[in-house]
Amino acid sequence: MNTSNTNPSLSNKVRPSSSKVSPNLGKLGEQLVSAWLQQQGWTILHQRWRCYWGELDIIAQFPEGLAFVEVKTRTLGSWDVNGLLAVDAKKQAKLWKAAELFLAENPHLANCACRFDVALVTCLRQPSPRLQASLDSLEFPPFQPGEPIEVGGYRLVLAEYLSHAFEE
Repeated sequence: MNTSNTNPSLSNKVRPSSSKVSPNLGKLGEQLVSAWLQQQGWTILHQRWRCYWGELDIIAQFPEGLAFVEVKTRTLGSWDVNGLLAVDAKKQAKLWKAAELFLAENPHLANCACRFDVALVTCLRQPSPRLQASLDSLEFPPFQPGEPIEVGGYRLVLAEYLSHAFEE
C-alpha cells in the first residue's frame, strides 16, 4: 500500500512542536466530531479503536462507505497548524495499517469504499478545574464547522473537516 501523501497541505518535512492538550481535551474533540458526523446522518461504528499500530479515533459509516477519521484537538496558538502537521507521512502509514487490520477483523465491511478524513478542533476556552463537567455526559447541540460551541464549560470550534485528506 502506498502511503505517500497526495494532499500537499498535509506534507511536511519539519514538524514544529505543538500545543499539547490533555487526554480529556482530546477525547472531547473526538466527541465533538462524532456528534457532528451523527448530525450529518453518519453512523459511528467505533471511537478510539486500538490495535498494534495505534488508534483510529473514529470509524464512521456514511452512505457511500467508511471514513477513518483522525481528530486533532489543539488550544489556541498551536504551532502545528491546528494539528494538521501532526498527520505526517509516518502517522498516515500507521493509520493505513490500523485500517487494514480493522477491515481484516471486520470482513463484512471490507468491500466498502474507504477514505481517511482529518478533523481539526480548536479549544478557545477551558473551564476552571472545579467547573469541569464529566466528559462522558456531555450533549452537543446542532452546530456547523467554524461555529463556536459551548459545552461543559469548554468553548470549541470544529475548525476544519478535511474529507479524503490523504489517499493511497
